[in-house]
Amino acid sequence: MNKVFEVIIIGGSYAGLSAAMTLGRSLRKTLVIDAGKPCNRQTPHSHNFLTQDGSTPKEISEIAKNQVAKYDSVKFYNGFAVGGKKIKKGFQITTSNGDVFTAKKLVFATGIKDIIPDISGFMECWGISVVHCPYCHGYEIRNKKTTIIYNGERVLHLASLVNNLTKEITIITSKIEAFEEKQLEKLKQHNIQIIEKEVSSINHTNGQLKSIVFKDGSKENFECAYAPVPFEQNSNIPKELGCEFTEEGYIEVNFMQKTTEEGIFACGDNSTMMRSVSMAVNSGNITGTMINQELTQENF
Repeated sequence: MNKVFEVIIIGGSYAGLSAAMTLGRSLRKTLVIDAGKPCNRQTPHSHNFLTQDGSTPKEISEIAKNQVAKYDSVKFYNGFAVGGKKIKKGFQITTSNGDVFTAKKLVFATGIKDIIPDISGFMECWGISVVHCPYCHGYEIRNKKTTIIYNGERVLHLASLVNNLTKEITIITSKIEAFEEKQLEKLKQHNIQIIEKEVSSINHTNGQLKSIVFKDGSKENFECAYAPVPFEQNSNIPKELGCEFTEEGYIEVNFMQKTTEEGIFACGDNSTMMRSVSMAVNSGNITGTMINQELTQENF
């Protein structure tokens, strides 16, 4: 395989493939480095994406990759990018197999890694009946007995969204002191209960939540749960190359998906809290367009 490209895209899921398609259609020599492990691989269905509502993440990825592969200027490399450095005419990327590639422009479509709490059964339910987003999953678990497992001020915003989807909501928190009096009053107005206990485990059947078990030995039956979990970046390379991050931990980008480092772009979940397949595709399309524009201006 040729080792010199105009653009290297690290991450070949929705954002990366979207950027690759735009670049392929502009005849840009592009390399997509991907190991085939998207963060939503356990999620049974993807929703809120026009034309693909209800498809599995794998189905969408396979269709996307097959379509991108038709553009001869786009090549694929199966593996992990483990190192990167700036060189005179762009960037150099090294993979876990020791292969080295260079490009003028660099795209991080590397996604994020959810930090799953040490709760038995949580991982097995994650993305199935324990979810993070009412826009992605809320319709499918509407009108069910629902809990929100969270310690923090964002819980009120999440509860307001979920309240439109079900009237059986209970918040589970171990830090009720984090709530302001007016927040507690607002929850009471909407008959949203609060359980102040620590979760020990989740009882489930094939990822379908049945009940929450607490550390005091008690348990409560629920059918589904929302649980915003913390995250970390999947790749350390953006930090190594000097990219700046937001307070929340996302790669900082502007409206053109440009990072704070010249020639480096980021798209998808690693650079926005708007975490969905449709948003990832959109940001990837913007990224590909802006990179082609830069290359055009540099060469014309």
